Amino acid sequence: MLARLLPSLSFIAAACLAFTLFGCAGVFAPAPSTSRAPAAEMPVRDSLRAKFVLTVVDSTGKDQELDAVLFAVPHLRYRMELTGPMGVGVASLLWTSDGWNMVFPTEKKYIAGVGYMVGIVGDNTMPMVPIHQMADIFDGILVPENSEVLAESDSAGFHVVKVRAPSGMMFTYGKQGGDVAWLMRGSGDNAEVLRFSDFKEFEGVRAPGYVTFEAGGKTFMKMRIKKVARNKPFSLGTWRLNVPKTYKRIGG
Repeated sequence: MLARLLPSLSFIAAACLAFTLFGCAGVFAPAPSTSRAPAAEMPVRDSLRAKFVLTVVDSTGKDQELDAVLFAVPHLRYRMELTGPMGVGVASLLWTSDGWNMVFPTEKKYIAGVGYMVGIVGDNTMPMVPIHQMADIFDGILVPENSEVLAESDSAGFHVVKVRAPSGMMFTYGKQGGDVAWLMRGSGDNAEVLRFSDFKEFEGVRAPGYVTFEAGGKTFMKMRIKKVARNKPFSLGTWRLNVPKTYKRIGG
């Protein structure tokens, strides 16, 4: 009975990886790089703990709601827990500069790797995405930092800005009332869009309380932020993730 209540491995993997960069199909993800800026050059923010709800919409339009908790020291280490019905843990992700693991206890499987790109190369259900953007949305950073502004205009009540991110990718976003209302890559049927709403203060930082994720004109995921806490100490257990020897590794 319990197994039938829990999402499938690919469903959970999609949700977990989708959150790492706004899209389970690799939305807004730059190509993997073998280089990484030295730690001293990275902007390090304080510790952050966020509680939120992920609602993933499958190809049939069926919703699956997951409770999630993110522990983050941006650019240094991350831990995310996803739980399904009855509070059963269904996925755990731990990333550090030394490597990362994602464990699926109900499936007795895991994936692992090194570097800031998390996922499996060439696998659409577990695409490679940059982990460092995980915490940005909770800090109200909705457009890639240090982007180059290429053009600005006003249209349909939005101040529309076209930018080139440091990764080289092109984005368009719309601001309304001082807030970023949407962020888009591509156009037409291939457009990938994030829509931000219900802005509020989370411990003094203005961020959207609700985010929808669209690809090809269809919503595939929704996120509702419940609570954000900063400057909180984490126990040592937060940065430990057990991978039983009996678990099967996915992706080699």
